[in-house]
Amino acid sequence: MHRIIERIMSGSLVLQIAAGIVAGVALSLILPDVARSSMMLGDLFVRALKAVAPVLVLVLVASAIANRRKSHTSQMRPIVGMYLIGTASAALLAITMSTFYPTTLALQVSEVTATAPQGIAEVLGGLLEKLVDNPVNAILTGNFIGILVWGVLLGIFLHHAADTTRQLLHDTADAVTHIVRIVIRLAPIGIFGLVAGNLADSGLSVLGGYARILTVLLSSMLIMALLVNPLIVWVKTRRNPYPIVLTALRESGVTAFFTRSSAANIPVNLALCERLDLEEDTYAVSIPLGATINMGGAAITITVLTLAATHTLGIQVDLPTALLLSIVAALSACGASGVAGGSLLLIPLSCSLFGIPNDIAMQVVAVGFVISILQDSAETALNSSTDVVFTAAVATKES
Repeated sequence: MHRIIERIMSGSLVLQIAAGIVAGVALSLILPDVARSSMMLGDLFVRALKAVAPVLVLVLVASAIANRRKSHTSQMRPIVGMYLIGTASAALLAITMSTFYPTTLALQVSEVTATAPQGIAEVLGGLLEKLVDNPVNAILTGNFIGILVWGVLLGIFLHHAADTTRQLLHDTADAVTHIVRIVIRLAPIGIFGLVAGNLADSGLSVLGGYARILTVLLSSMLIMALLVNPLIVWVKTRRNPYPIVLTALRESGVTAFFTRSSAANIPVNLALCERLDLEEDTYAVSIPLGATINMGGAAITITVLTLAATHTLGIQVDLPTALLLSIVAALSACGASGVAGGSLLLIPLSCSLFGIPNDIAMQVVAVGFVISILQDSAETALNSSTDVVFTAAVATKES
């Protein structure tokens, strides 16, 4: 038994996850009732990731900055620049795709109980409130913007602390990292439960009526992942970007697809960056930061669904307004929550640019929730894998 466990722990995590996916699909088809109950395994896995992520981010960011070397400080600027360029490019790509493939939605009255932000000022106000959150509440609520602020401040002021203090912080970060590794090794079981439960509960038949809007969304995200992101990386590095792009999609994107949470996937991305032998001082900050501001998938979702609403209502969108929409979508995406479905509630904000009433905009949000079984999964996979791609473009160790 010990050898079996040891073999499982040292085996390929990607292959184990693939086996979990196949087993989940099979169970949902053969024993749907049992598959629904297995959803508990997936929920426990996602909860475990969300439990360790806030503490991991706080201690890793603080440790990385407190123990940083000057040569690594400047690496954050190009990564942040790539995050912002990528998100803006995603919005422009979504406008292009929506122009060539306009979509009509069957809008019906639907109840969506969540409250959407009513203006860009509200989104920015919410961001400022998160910035000044107290650290305990930030950890309890998973407010990663607040956690980042506290991690950065602690790191800055502990940078001049005694060597023993900085070593203790480093050892604490290592200890939490080991805990995270244990959680990540449970990914095949968790994803098995997520796949089996979701397919048994919802199935894919519900997506048939929304095939066109899904095609535009998923095609845009695929183009972003396989063409636009590699182009951004090539411009920065002048090296073949596809090895890291495909690795990130395989090892980060697959997990993010099923957890549907950028925040929950932070530990996965940090572990991947460690395996890629990237600079820890950089990725310890850039990965959690990317989970809050690198939201190309969210920008695509907001833009495509908004333009589908304008096409359905017969509203003409000129070029200046489309460019304004791309800016608003990019800014809104940066303020999107790092949890499942976070971008959908920002659609009414972009719809307001075209004078679309809030009750109709919320119907578009309802459409988003219907297709979210694929849309939100693909969006999170794009967002999370891009964090690793852009970080690897800058933080690769010099030989």
